[in-house]
Amino acid sequence: MSEYRIEKDSLGEVRVPAGALYQAQTQRAVDNFPVSGLPMPRAMIRALGLIKGAAARANLDLALIDEKRAEVIRLAAEEVARGDHDAHFPIDIFQTGSGTSSNMNANEVISTRATALLGEKVHPNDHVNMSQSSNDVIPTAIHVAAALLAHEHLLPALRHLSAALARKANEND
Repeated sequence: MSEYRIEKDSLGEVRVPAGALYQAQTQRAVDNFPVSGLPMPRAMIRALGLIKGAAARANLDLALIDEKRAEVIRLAAEEVARGDHDAHFPIDIFQTGSGTSSNMNANEVISTRATALLGEKVHPNDHVNMSQSSNDVIPTAIHVAAALLAHEHLLPALRHLSAALARKANEND
């Protein structure tokens, strides 16, 4: 088996690692913008998965996408949110523009998984990214990631600190 597969898009052909769930646009971003070597944080990948799943449900509710595609997009997005495919998010945290590369990375991974689940093509842009823009998805993901991190890590740490300070205050009474 070859180490690479050939993906084709509007810019031509690009070599993508054979086992990668991402596609041509992600590979182009990896090749063209190797800035720091730092990957997208887990919290952002989780948030992107949550957003893509919610968008699929909204598009189904609006009758913009068929039920079978919406369901496999939702399932694949859930896998992304859970962290099952973090190794397939190679985009550098420092990237061009409005985060389009990270948005497309999520679209491509979800598309590949959804296509595998359905057995029919689920397009990364036409289906997974339906009714979305990187200019909306990325800022929303930042907010979702921050809210989840605050809820799951900061608030418990602050409660622990508060309890420790209360104990210390009682010791000194």
